[in-house]
Formats: sequence, structure tokens, C-alpha cells
Amino acid sequence: MTEKSKVNITDTSLRDAHQSLLATRMRLVEMLPIIELMDRVGYHSLEVWGGATFDSCMRFLDEDPWERLRQLRQGLKNTSLQMLLRGQNIVGYRHYPDDVLVEFIKKAVANGIDIIRIFDALNDLRNMEKSIYATKNEGVHAQGTISYTISPFHNIDYFVQVGHDLKNMGSDSLCIKDMAGLISPYDAFELVGRLKNEVGLPVQMHCHYTSGMASMAYLKAVEAGVDVIDTATAPLAMGTSQPATDSMVAAFQGTPYDTGLDLELLTQVSEHFKEISCGYEIPREVMGVDTNVLKYQIPGGMISNLASQLAEQKATHLLKEVLDEVPRVRADLGYPPLVTPSSQIVGTQAVVNVLSGERYKMVLTEVKNYMRGLYGKPPGETSPDLQKIVLKDEKPITGRPADLLKPQLEEAKKEIAEYIEHEEDVLSYIIFPSVALDFFKRRKGLLPPLELKDGCATGNAVNHKNDGKNKTQNNLQLNLLFHVDESLIWFDENNLVYPVA
Repeated sequence: MTEKSKVNITDTSLRDAHQSLLATRMRLVEMLPIIELMDRVGYHSLEVWGGATFDSCMRFLDEDPWERLRQLRQGLKNTSLQMLLRGQNIVGYRHYPDDVLVEFIKKAVANGIDIIRIFDALNDLRNMEKSIYATKNEGVHAQGTISYTISPFHNIDYFVQVGHDLKNMGSDSLCIKDMAGLISPYDAFELVGRLKNEVGLPVQMHCHYTSGMASMAYLKAVEAGVDVIDTATAPLAMGTSQPATDSMVAAFQGTPYDTGLDLELLTQVSEHFKEISCGYEIPREVMGVDTNVLKYQIPGGMISNLASQLAEQKATHLLKEVLDEVPRVRADLGYPPLVTPSSQIVGTQAVVNVLSGERYKMVLTEVKNYMRGLYGKPPGETSPDLQKIVLKDEKPITGRPADLLKPQLEEAKKEIAEYIEHEEDVLSYIIFPSVALDFFKRRKGLLPPLELKDGCATGNAVNHKNDGKNKTQNNLQLNLLFHVDESLIWFDENNLVYPVA
């Protein structure tokens, strides 16, 4: 037992929990009635923003993500607010230039964020350094993140070295981000212990429950001295979400690790989310334990998405083939951790390989740009055969990918001058151009508002999948396999392409 034994709680109910189980469809109006009570609980922090919430607010809910943050900040006066930042990808699926990244962090802090968790899908620190610097420059907590995965190139020594590097970059704390629920309890014990003893920064642990090991991993991590664990209110916990806040708090009561949180208050929080959950459709496959994730490593939300999109193609029978293809594609790409956007890149290419009947007959431009080094340096060696198909005689870049990008802020301000109501609108537009523009037009009454369903009143789940009317050529609805900006997708020489810049 370490000298500092009390464990703290970050609750993810307002961000990652509903992103994992409810397709990120929870509305602000459903959050506001409970936040005053949540503010009294005494959490270490509440994760409320970032990840896919930014995209979903505008795309599906007719909400301004910045206004969501402002209202949450207004109601949560005593609790630190936390967000997830995808490094140089910000909250999108590609790299953005430094001027956009720095301005985004400034505005996030100005609107209420206290802690920024910064990660890169490849653990390429070049894609994180500017985010960490900008966060520190704004005077808030920069949490450097280790994207956890299992491969021939990833082991405890590797992750500890990443921890050292993140500390040297100025991180205030470290997070072990286990997005697919892969870490075993004893590996968690060893990794946390070594990070605490050798790196010397506070350590937070973020695990998804997909494999069924997360609560056990938390227990061993706590015994090794972890400072904070991520949990979700019971109705939004387990499955592809995090362990339940209520259960973890109860488990540590009366021990040296006691969180000090009031179970009665947590029960009231859970009752609120239990009531609103009747309006959402939670697919069975995201709620159970699936140890196959240890093989194919795709986060649970992506598994559900792939299954539903194969159903759109009338190809549900091919799901096992797709899941078997995922680790092969991942190996070809040098074993990237499967987290946004690399999980989408690998998963979608696996689907394309299976549906087209031939591996790499169609190559996503995301894969091309990945092989070019435009997402960062792959952890391991990429397949020489795939390099020949994709790069031919081209050499991958060796520098920091964002150094190739030109500033965008000033030009974007001119492009949408007639729609700007807040300075933050420019950032929304740069990150999701067509989605933001449609949102701005609806806000001005130039387009009809989105038709939002009230699931509890009508019985129609508000996160029910769309009707799949947007089809690409060849009737392959590949643009529906994950959330990207549809205006950036087109066909070029029979290849689905998605420009990075």
C-alpha cells in the first residue's frame, strides 16, 4: 500500500459513458436537472466534453457544443470539468494546424474546462507536444495520456518510457487509456506501480468494461497506488462503458482506499440517469462481456457500429470475417492502438477488404495517408507489400505531420463571416465544415430544425440508426461506417478517399 491510499473518482456519465452506450446522443436538457446534485458529490472531476460529443451535438442534436460547455460550467460551480482532446486531431478525425489547435484550447479553457486529457492514437508524442504546451500556457491541468494496447511492439517498458517522455513535455499527470478493455489486473498493477515509482507523476486509469476485467484492473491499480479511476453512474456503466461509480465507491468503503463519496447521493444520480435511459436504444452487443476483444482489440462502440453497418449492406453474416480481418489489417499498419481515428481506419479498411472480396482492392485514403506518415509514426513496421500498393515509390514523411499544414483561422473567418455569432463558431466550422455550416443555417432559420425524437414519450429511441439514404457508388455505404464529414468523401480511381488536409 502506498502512503497516499485514498482513490479519487472521475465520473464519465456526461461524456464517455453515453458516447459508449448511447451513440453520444444524450442531450443537454437531460443533463441539466441533475448537475446541481452531481456538483455536491465531491468527484475529482466530471468528464463533460470532447471526444465525439462535439461532432454529435451539431450533427444529431441541433446543439452548440460550446453552449453545452458554458451551461455545464454554470451549473457545476464546485467540480473540476474535464475534456478529452485527440492531440493534433483536436475533436476531429484528422490533423489540424497549430493555430487552430492553440485557439481551440484557449476557448475550451475560457468556457470552463479545468483538465485536458491529451492523447494520440499512435502514442506519437510529436502529435501531443503542442497540445500539452498550449494547455499549460492557459494555466490548466495537462494530462498526458498513454494509449494502451497489446502487440509485439507494446509492453510495460514501452509504456513507462512514454510516461517519462510525457513528463518531460510538461504533463501534470498521466492517464492510462484502455479504450478496448484490454489490460489485465496484474498488468495494471505492474504498470501503475512502475509509473508511480519511476516517473513520479499522479496516475489516472481509464478502462472500458468490454472484456469484463476493468473493475478487477481498477482494484489492482488502486493497490498499486493509482490516484484516480474513471467510472460511470450505474445505469450508464459496464458493457463498453466504464465500471459503475456506485459499485467502485461501495467496494472501497471502510478501507484505506475509501473514496469518501456519499453512496446516497450517488444513488440519486443513478436514479436520474435510469429514468432518462428509457429513451435510448442500447444494442445487446455493447452491454455484454466479450473476451474476443482481446483478439481483435476494436473498442466496443466500434464493434456495434460495424455490425449495424454490415446490416445496412445486408452482410451481417460477414461480421466474423470482418473481425478476423481487423487484426490482419492492424498488423499490416504496424500495430497502431485502436482508438479514434486509428480504430476507424483499421476497422473500415477491414470491412472494405471483406465486402470487396479482395484485400486492398480498394484502399482508403486514410490508409494511404497513414502509410505516408501523415497521422504520425506507426509503432511498428508496416507491411512491405501494402507499402508497394499504397506508396509505390513515394517515401513516408519523417517530420512532425502538423508542420505541413498551413494556418486556417483567418481564412475560415472570411469564409463564414455571415454566420458567425460567437468566436468559437470559426473553430466548429474548421473542424466539421459541412456539419457546422448546416447547424449555423438551422440556427438562423435558413434550414428546418432537426427532427428530434422523444423516446420516453413516443417509444422511439432517440439514438436509433439513420435510414441509410446517403449511399456511395457501388451501393457500398462506406461513408456510414464511422462519423466523418461526408463533404470530405468522394471516389477517386475506385478508391474511397478522405483528405487529411
